Amino acid sequence: MELRQLQYFDAVAGTCHFGRAAERLHLAQPALSQSIRRLESELGVALFTRTTRQVCLTAAGESFHSDVRRLLADLDRSVERARNISEGSQGLLRIGFTGTSAYSQLPLVARMVRAALPEVTLDVHADMLTPRQLQALLDGRLDLGVLRGPVSEPNILTRSIAQERLLLALPHDHRLVPEPALGMADLRAEPFITYSAEMSTVNEAVLASCRRADFAPRVAHRAPGTAALLALVSAGLGIALVPDSARAIQPRGVVIRELPDTASVDLSLAVRADDPSPLLARALDALESLRAEAHPRVKEDA
Repeated sequence: MELRQLQYFDAVAGTCHFGRAAERLHLAQPALSQSIRRLESELGVALFTRTTRQVCLTAAGESFHSDVRRLLADLDRSVERARNISEGSQGLLRIGFTGTSAYSQLPLVARMVRAALPEVTLDVHADMLTPRQLQALLDGRLDLGVLRGPVSEPNILTRSIAQERLLLALPHDHRLVPEPALGMADLRAEPFITYSAEMSTVNEAVLASCRRADFAPRVAHRAPGTAALLALVSAGLGIALVPDSARAIQPRGVVIRELPDTASVDLSLAVRADDPSPLLARALDALESLRAEAHPRVKEDA
């Protein structure tokens, strides 16, 4: 049984007229009649009753036609879906977000992708630190990352989308809270709470900010993420420097202050350099307006 036979049968069943069906199919009527007879022979059942005046489906033909129409419709949808996926307008896009970037960037990224590609399904992985995202991108478990740069992996392309200034997080009853103006030098004697992840970009920016003020931070505690870090600050166990997007999860008992002399941390879109996905290419086009710099690049300096 061939697909063409089923299409011929559907045309005849839909019109109950061999002549009109043949015209629709751009086929000679004798050839169409022969094809239907071969189909009936293969099935071992009569699909039509034929007289000199009319053609009608048999009970078996009606049942078979119902199944054939469903099969052909499913096939059409499968073909359309395959074409859409090939063109990048349909499929699954797996996106990772590091730390607090989920609060500042996830709503924006999701809305922009869905507006441009409404048939695309988003698989979001929030609170995924940069090292895990890089490995997932290289392993093919993520298509797109929103992470902290710079990135030294040569097989990863990044595009800077934001620069976040580090902010000071203080316990609400800390002695520095009433001070009208603060700078990094005022934190010289304070116990710091930092991130526990190795190669943390935020930690590097904290160290850079302290070095500019000519001191090394005294690390009292380390936290696995921003929520835990701010909880330790709220408990009065130290102070911390956090990205601006941490404002979104500022807990009770924590005061956030801006400082004039802190470093900034980069937030970038990241993809595997050799990823051929047309869907990813279209998603990046949709996110073009997020670019913070003129051109995408591979970042080579950690």
